[in-house]
Amino acid sequence: MLVKTYSAAVNGLDVTTVTVEVSLSLGMMYHLTGLGDVAVKEGRDRIAAAMQNNGYAFPKGDLTINMAPADLKKEGSGFDLPLAIGILAANGNIDPDHLNEYMMVGELGLDGKLQPVKGALPIAIKARAEHFKGLIVPKQNVREAAVVNRLEVYGMESMLDVINFLSGRQHFEPTVIDTRKEFYEHQYNFDLDFSDVRGQESVKRALEVAAAGGHNLIMIGPPGSGKSMMAKRLPSILPPLTLSESLETTQIHSIAGMLPKGSSLISQRPFRSPHHTISEVALVGGGSTPMPGEISLAHNGVLFCDELPEFNKHTLEVLRQPLEDRKITISRAKYTIEYPCSFMFVASMNPCPCGYYGDPTHRCVCTPGQIQHYLNKISGPLLDRIDIQCTITPVPFKDISKAAPGESSATIRERVIRARAIQTERYKQISNIHCNAQMTERMIHEYAEPDAVGTEMLRTAMEKMSLSARAYSRILKVARTIADLAGAPTVQPEHLAEAISYRQLDRGDWAERGF
Repeated sequence: MLVKTYSAAVNGLDVTTVTVEVSLSLGMMYHLTGLGDVAVKEGRDRIAAAMQNNGYAFPKGDLTINMAPADLKKEGSGFDLPLAIGILAANGNIDPDHLNEYMMVGELGLDGKLQPVKGALPIAIKARAEHFKGLIVPKQNVREAAVVNRLEVYGMESMLDVINFLSGRQHFEPTVIDTRKEFYEHQYNFDLDFSDVRGQESVKRALEVAAAGGHNLIMIGPPGSGKSMMAKRLPSILPPLTLSESLETTQIHSIAGMLPKGSSLISQRPFRSPHHTISEVALVGGGSTPMPGEISLAHNGVLFCDELPEFNKHTLEVLRQPLEDRKITISRAKYTIEYPCSFMFVASMNPCPCGYYGDPTHRCVCTPGQIQHYLNKISGPLLDRIDIQCTITPVPFKDISKAAPGESSATIRERVIRARAIQTERYKQISNIHCNAQMTERMIHEYAEPDAVGTEMLRTAMEKMSLSARAYSRILKVARTIADLAGAPTVQPEHLAEAISYRQLDRGDWAERGF
């Protein structure tokens, strides 16, 4: 008897429908074809034990299973459920008439319980696109899959539940969630707020400008000056995710198996902070089983690299192309996949190996050569992709104790959202451009060209401060954002002056001059 069940294989962000063909005839052999990996092949033993522990005997016959398309590699234990249902149907335990209406995924425990799988959301999107009536997933995955409308999503606890459902012996209701309500309900529930930060007004202003224009930013300052504290609060002033951004972000986290248990859509922008010992593969993604890296997990959010010079230099260099292209293509001998990675890059660093160069309260013990060597760990091409470079000095205790609570994140976020709305209107006719940081050279000349006074100011600054020619377009992008925050239609000299002040590391004498 020949029976077909349906599942899906996830490769990168691409999902392919997999047809599991099960043929049972006289004999004593078990054949599995279709490029299943070790986890798929080991599924035979899990399926046999689950069937036996739930009162079903594994068929005694010549069992041939093909997973089509046969030239596509199938990875993971999520094929256990469609394989088991196919075998049971071929053996006459399940009526096969309704199997073509449902796509199913799930790992089987030896007791027949269903375990969660990765990628339930993109699989649900594929099931709807392929016009399946419904999708059967483990109960732990049902909320993330149920965000897809016009698809019946059933969360099952065990193989027996699936058998009873497909046989018509037990009725189950599909899971329905109010996606919009859940999404908007948690958008502004932040644990950290800028009102906790006392002092550091110039740095908070730099972070506001970065958030308003989507600019990359680096903070340089001694230990304890508040670099990490402020960076962790950056998501609280970013514009809220749109539903389309949330869906795309949630898909990436679903594929990586990093969605919190029982969650549906991600409603806040991601904040990823990898340790400086991270490898290149962990940062960009890939591996023997392709998975998104940290830069893709930060898509539509923030990638924060604390103590930037402590990262491996070769690891940092792989960031250069993703920062420009906002996508990462990983090519290996056996596969080529592409992940999106449009993120804000935020970094912090000490000004020298001991950390106290320029600190008014601590003596630096580093030589000029050591300081220069430390700064040279960050290459010029990578530094060139960071629009805003600001220095931080610690706030004295007497000022911390006397300072009033800082401006709240909600207040700052309102200004950021207004500035982003201006940019959205400006670039609405241009695809793939959403904020000032993404402007091309032609767009810079069209939207951020300074007047004669501003041009002369910029020329003087570049000459006197030894700014690199590469800093020119970065200054204009940041100046355009400052003008948007002020509601100004054109870039004025005061906007340029502030943008120029954010190019600290471009100054040729920075290591000698300090901050």
